[in-house]
Amino acid sequence: MQDHDFDEEVLECFLDNQLQLFTEKVAETLEEAENFLVDCMAVVVDSVDEVIEFFEEEGMDTEGMMEDEILSADEVFDIGDGRYLIVEG
Repeated sequence: MQDHDFDEEVLECFLDNQLQLFTEKVAETLEEAENFLVDCMAVVVDSVDEVIEFFEEEGMDTEGMMEDEILSADEVFDIGDGRYLIVEG
């Protein structure tokens, strides 16, 4: 798991999809997106397994949940290159 490794792809993904988690935009620029993600301690993980591991470490009961159910959580952003951004709103 990587903390605060927000490259341009991650930031663009968040900017494009932030309304899946929030009712209004929280960032307009890459810099605002990065600051927001740092402030809310978002993480970038490298696989579906790491998404599941993250939620389990946070105390979420993922028992019996299908992989696609976990990935469709509002907090999970698919970056599109195999990585996922997890933002706790």
